[in-house]
Amino acid sequence: MKLNFIYTPPDFSGTRLQNSPAATLNAAPADGIAPDNYHATSNHPEYIKIDEKTWVLAPESRMDAVFVVKDGAIDVVEARRLKKGDMVVTGRTENGEEGILVHERGFEQVSTNADKFSFRSRGTRETPFSYSYDALYEILKHDRDNGHIVWVLGPAVAFDKDSRAAMQGLIENGFCQALMAGNALATHDIEAAIYNTGLGQNIYTQTLQPMGHYNHLDILNSVRSAGSIARAIETLGIDNGIMYACEKNNIPYVLAGSIRDDGPLPETVGNVYNSQDLMRVHARRATTVITMATQLHSIAFGNMTPGYKVLEDGSVRPVYFYVVDMSEFSADKLANRGSAQAQAILTNVQDFIVNLWNHLKKEQP
Repeated sequence: MKLNFIYTPPDFSGTRLQNSPAATLNAAPADGIAPDNYHATSNHPEYIKIDEKTWVLAPESRMDAVFVVKDGAIDVVEARRLKKGDMVVTGRTENGEEGILVHERGFEQVSTNADKFSFRSRGTRETPFSYSYDALYEILKHDRDNGHIVWVLGPAVAFDKDSRAAMQGLIENGFCQALMAGNALATHDIEAAIYNTGLGQNIYTQTLQPMGHYNHLDILNSVRSAGSIARAIETLGIDNGIMYACEKNNIPYVLAGSIRDDGPLPETVGNVYNSQDLMRVHARRATTVITMATQLHSIAFGNMTPGYKVLEDGSVRPVYFYVVDMSEFSADKLANRGSAQAQAILTNVQDFIVNLWNHLKKEQP
């Protein structure tokens, strides 16, 4: 299967778009404040008419930000990051009436079925995912060398022996350029490295260990005593796992804190706006995103992630976004929050990641 990045731009030759006015720019009245009637961005390709003749595709777009124009260049900025005097695109229409065009169908493929009624048009747990897997194999092989693959993981990935080993294999073989998670994923991954447990349960036999409920707390204490995850890997003699693979392969990760965190680990970012900024660095670079068993993290990262990327040669490609979960609810909620490009693979995350790695490792040298 060959990747085919087909993007169809708008037809700007028509009278309507040719006669559209240039977009109106108004200055931000103060730091962190957008002007009245600001245009809120989507994650679809968006074009701004910067003068009477020129439509410009924003280099990226993502949910709930604004466009700032300076010297003919467009930047996407969260309102809280605006500086007084920034020239912000204003207007609430989307079809060129105010020099703003939201192009939501640029990546649509023509359906082979033109019937007005059909069965099974919506993905559910009974949907076959064989094609989704085959497509994802090719996407990951392409983006390992030509993109930025970001994984967003819930702790369930570290609760199973084989899924944890599979994720380590993917990281070590170049299929991960950044990892987003919370305090729990890292804590229980390190717990598994030392005690072979997750929250006190053996990650292979599922046997509860005597006094096992102390294991993750002891890990938190040990890592905090060491001062960092990297230092703990050395002092505790850790030689396996997800965090081990990230540290040994210089893969950046962001651990976003939450109110319920124990510890937390030294690297866990307690200020949510700081963690948002750190995560957004990788959201802006992402070409493929895979989120697994972490609903709130999936929605947050989905809203940060553009739906497309403009490449160095000027071509436009989609940003692939997969949500892996046992329930339709997680994927539906993400789509309902604006990330309509998210594709669901509804399965157990341990089965998913093991299946993925078992296929990809066959082709490793």
